[in-house]
Amino acid sequence: MLQVVILGTGNIAQHLFNIFTTYTNITIVQVVGRNSKALEFFKEKTETQTNFNKIKNADFYIIAVSDSAVEEVASFLKNKNGIVAHTAGSIPMKVLQYHPNHGIFYPLQTFTKNYPVDFKSVPMCIEANTNESSILLKKLANIISDTVYDVTSEQRKKLHLTAVFINNFSNYMYQIGSDICEKNDLSFDIIKPLILETAKKGTLFNPETILTGPARRGDYKTIDIHKSQINNKEHLKIYNVITDAILNKYGKKL
Repeated sequence: MLQVVILGTGNIAQHLFNIFTTYTNITIVQVVGRNSKALEFFKEKTETQTNFNKIKNADFYIIAVSDSAVEEVASFLKNKNGIVAHTAGSIPMKVLQYHPNHGIFYPLQTFTKNYPVDFKSVPMCIEANTNESSILLKKLANIISDTVYDVTSEQRKKLHLTAVFINNFSNYMYQIGSDICEKNDLSFDIIKPLILETAKKGTLFNPETILTGPARRGDYKTIDIHKSQINNKEHLKIYNVITDAILNKYGKKL
């Protein structure tokens, strides 16, 4: 039986809690967080605690808090023998260096509250300061996921950057598209099959080989028509930056 304490009450903490509690070989010993209202989410299935000086003993201490709070929360675990691991994408493992057994337990996925995630398909990125800690973190990760990777702190930083481009930036593009549809009495549902097909092709092919559109083919007439329709200055700026980047890459710039 693997005993786990989760430190944090936000998005990732809730998703990890949900998946851990579905397995009989994982026990959530305690969830610790300062927000007593947020702790209500966990109370029915485990003990909760707002006092970080009253953390119970466990095999794993999973820190799932905001990036800026990781090091502070870790400081309350200095006397614990279990493995201390954080879930942040951009924070190096060295912030946990004062703990004899420490590592990374990073699920590479986007999480939204109250929206379930198929953890079996979530890549789990693992790093640890010792081989023994790595084996144990992988043991925990392999229970919830079918894809577990050894990833260094430097590689994880690059993965996090990649995720921002692919997920966060593309989602902002969806927002712009939704805004254009709304202002022109169009249902955003019309564009959803295109979103799905684009994502599907992005997983099946090298993205460079499937890029299409006016900038890719150097169609300046269409580009000018697009620009004339964009009234929002920020949207126009984004359109120009991305269009120019594609034109430059493919030698279409005049």
